[in-house]
Amino acid sequence: MTNKANSGIEPFAAVEIIAAKRDRNELSDKQIDWTVDAYTRGVIADEQMSALLMAILLNGMNSREISRWTNAMINSGERMNWSALDRPTADKHSTGGVGDKITLPLAPLVAACGGAVPQLSGRGLGHTGGTLDKLESIPGWRASLSNDEMLKVLQDTGAVICAAGAGLAPADKKLYALRDVTATVEAIPLIASSIMSKKIAEGTSALVLDVKTGSGAFMSDPAKAGELARTMVQLGLDAGVNTRALVTAMDVPLGLTAGNALEVRESIEVLAGGGPADVVELTILLAREMIDAAGIEGKDPAEALKDGSAMDHWKRMISAQGGDPDAKLPVAQEQHVITATESGIMTKMDAMKIGVSAWRLGAGRSKQGEKVQAGAGIEMHAKPGDYIKKGDVLLTLHTDEPARFDRAVEILSGAIVIEENGKVDRLPLIIERITG
Repeated sequence: MTNKANSGIEPFAAVEIIAAKRDRNELSDKQIDWTVDAYTRGVIADEQMSALLMAILLNGMNSREISRWTNAMINSGERMNWSALDRPTADKHSTGGVGDKITLPLAPLVAACGGAVPQLSGRGLGHTGGTLDKLESIPGWRASLSNDEMLKVLQDTGAVICAAGAGLAPADKKLYALRDVTATVEAIPLIASSIMSKKIAEGTSALVLDVKTGSGAFMSDPAKAGELARTMVQLGLDAGVNTRALVTAMDVPLGLTAGNALEVRESIEVLAGGGPADVVELTILLAREMIDAAGIEGKDPAEALKDGSAMDHWKRMISAQGGDPDAKLPVAQEQHVITATESGIMTKMDAMKIGVSAWRLGAGRSKQGEKVQAGAGIEMHAKPGDYIKKGDVLLTLHTDEPARFDRAVEILSGAIVIEENGKVDRLPLIIERITG
């Protein structure tokens, strides 16, 4: 390394690394370290990294390569440290889905049970919503905090949900943007290293992964979702983070809302002891996993929802980040109702189509930096298994721009199936549990 610094000569050439992976060879630790560092420094050009990412997508990486690639991405930036806290840290990461607002009630719930939750979250892109977009529908709430502010909110309230700073795994930020435009997002080694580099750098002692599968998930095939979950659990364990994963259903949207302020409202219902059964069940299951993984001996999460302590922590967390927890949430200016054209059992509700429709209504963005509508989205008035009468309201679509309704309704064709003597065939909520 000294020679390189003194001479300006790089120890490898990008074309050698691309050729090695093209020819299905393993990359050495030194090659991986250099590749990630050189791309972050701008020595490797985008077109060269694009070729390498495609070679990785097609030819894969073994567990050593994935682990080293992850470490190289962590080492591109800072590592956070929560040792000043007086309680153990636990975090959750979801691979994203439609109506997946679980982080919102989960973070204050785990805090109410004695944990500290440093939740660095992202924004939505495409049909899956972003946690930060949802929370920004609360008047005054801010996503960007300095490390000192994060620590203070964590100490004072037990939970913080905010944007990851630029110093955390900068290599990942650059690589993610490139993967997005080169059709290489789906590569399991790249997904696993992207998620885990940020989560390990975040400095939590325990991590629970919620890997979604089904039509509305990024990994629609349960077998692939299981492979991704096992890869990420191993990366976490290798890095000394107590990591486990649940593979969970995303064939049907979670809860009864998809959209920013709509999902915040539903999360508050859960914290108040109500809310849809599937959201409550998954929130409690994940909270128990986080508490167990972190070795926290506190009250049971179901109790913390009932006794109001989770709601207290929510209000304190929102207030600590400038938000008004009692403010009225934004409501879209226009609504469009979709009713049932026949009677029978609802046998299907396609999560992907609901997600794309909510996105077309303005709840999501089609490119980074685009503004989202706080009130846009979809309310679901029934779910698979419910008996529907002709004329019953199935969905209410919300947007500020009525011109968006046509395209949002168009994608919903075939999204809901109602059959007179229909049987519901759907994934169980928890498909697999992986503890390494």
